[in-house]
Parts: sequence; C-alpha cells; structure tokens
Amino acid sequence: MIRLALAALLAACLALPTAAQTRWVAASPYAEANFHTRNLRAFLQDIAEASGGALVVQGHHNGSLLPMAQIKRGVQTGQVQLGEILLSAYGNDDPFFEVDSVPFLADTWPAAVALHEATEPFIRARLERQGLTLLYMVHWNSQGFYTRAPLTGLEQLRGTRLRAFNTLTFRFAELLGAQPVTVQVPDIPQAFATNLVNVLFTSAQTGVDASAWDFAGHFTDVGGMRPRNAVFANSRALAALDPALRKAVLDAAARAAARGAEMSREAEGAMLDRLRSQGMQVVAAPPAMQAALREIGAKQTGEWLQRAGPDGGQMLERYRPLIAR
Repeated sequence: MIRLALAALLAACLALPTAAQTRWVAASPYAEANFHTRNLRAFLQDIAEASGGALVVQGHHNGSLLPMAQIKRGVQTGQVQLGEILLSAYGNDDPFFEVDSVPFLADTWPAAVALHEATEPFIRARLERQGLTLLYMVHWNSQGFYTRAPLTGLEQLRGTRLRAFNTLTFRFAELLGAQPVTVQVPDIPQAFATNLVNVLFTSAQTGVDASAWDFAGHFTDVGGMRPRNAVFANSRALAALDPALRKAVLDAAARAAARGAEMSREAEGAMLDRLRSQGMQVVAAPPAMQAALREIGAKQTGEWLQRAGPDGGQMLERYRPLIAR
C-alpha cells in the first residue's frame, strides 16, 4: 500500500504544470562583434537571469531575421517583440528621428550627451504613439571619411560617389558636391570593389565591421555626429507581462543604457586603434576643412528645423542650456 501511495504521489507531482515561460524574439541589423550587438546580447541575458528564466528573448543579429528597414514595422505588428535600429534611418517616418544625425549639431561627446537628454522625451513620446516602448538608446562613435588617398580638403570630395545611410547623409553628400549612394553595411565591401561608391562616411566601428582596410587606406576623423541606436519593445507585449517581469525588462534596459554608454566611448578609441593596426592612416581633419564642414552642418540644422516643426524648436530650447553647462 505504501509503495502504491508513493507511486501515486510521484505521478501527481509529475502531472503538476511547470512554471510558465514567455519567449520573445529580438531582431538587430548589426554584426556579432559590434559593441551594440554585444550590449544587446548582455541585455537579453540579463533579462533571462533577472526573471529566473521566466522570460527568454532569442536574439537574431546581422539582419539575419529582418533587415534594418523592416525591423521597426516588425516590432509594431508583433512579428517580433523587440528590435534595435539606427534611429535616424527612420527619418522618413518622422524627421525628429533624424536629430542626432544632423551633421555637427552635436559633434563632441559632451554635446552628444546633452542632445540625448534634450531629445529623449520627444523620441519616447513618438514611439509610444506608434505602439512601441523605448527601452534604451546608445550612441555610435564619431564619424569620418574613408578614402583611398589622403583627404585634406572638401574640394577632393566633389564628384565622388559617397555612401549614404539616411536622408541627412544623402543631403550631406549633395552639399559636398558628391553623388550620394545608399549602401547597407553588409554591402559596403562589394560596393567599393565595383566602384559603386569610392568614399565612405561613417564611424570607425562600421569601418572595422566592413574591413575597410581592404578598400581604403585613409580615415579622416571629423567628429560630425554620434547617431544613436534605439532598442524598443512592442508595447502590448510588454504590458502583457506580469509586473515583476516587466520590471525585470525595464531594470535590465537601464543597465544596458549605462553599459552601452561606456562601451561606445571605449569602442571609439579601440576601433581607431584597430584601423591603425591594419595599416590604415588615421588623422584628424585640417582646421580649414573642419570649419567648412561646420558651415554645411549649420545649413543642415536649419533645414532640419523646418522639417521638424515646433518640436524641433522646443528641443533646441532644451538643448542650448544643457550644452552650455
């Protein structure tokens, strides 16, 4: 009888439901070694650990699940629950998303931090209206020109085919007298090999991701801007989590924001060193060239303000005192 009772108890225990597990999917367009991707992986691992495995998010990187242009829509529709994008790549959705890619509006780290503080509420509100909850944002490194020959003045860029990655860099190329060509990061080496583009304007990190030393010998660092990646969740999916799980996600996001800021600053120097180690010449732009670039930036700031409307002006009112601190 005892054996029968124990057997019945064991069977009853085995029949008890296991703890429920929620599974999400995240899509990112960036390479595995990129610091943004490493930060995202740490964020997803943090969620799993903080939730005791009750929420598991499977990450798909390097555009393997969705390309950049489809990620935001994929999260909005619930195709995936979490996504990472270059915010300014979605300037056609809303000009305000372009703000951190306005050339030379915030071309130093202190200015980039001030711009982040001034713009975050506007960006969060816009995403919320689209069914998305902003989790965190992280800056890219400073920008520069990748060329085959040394670059000493803007006149050398006239007539070149310059790779653009959003509306603002497209316009930037036009103001430089170059022909803008839209090329995604994975396609950069092939674009140079076929002479579809012969100048690249982007960060040291992207240059490393694309093995720029295979097609360019020189990187001229100009600061320019430090665009941000935004990581967000489908608002309904987030709201459907129980409060403890939702808190685990938001707390992990706060840690990812702080960790990402450190990683971005570290990567800026490390990636420049990596370019040098591969034989590239890394230099700062001459003062006259830098001044001419800032004039172009001032023109693009004015153009952006016209597109952004009243919120653009309100943002600048917040930004100017912050940058003056």
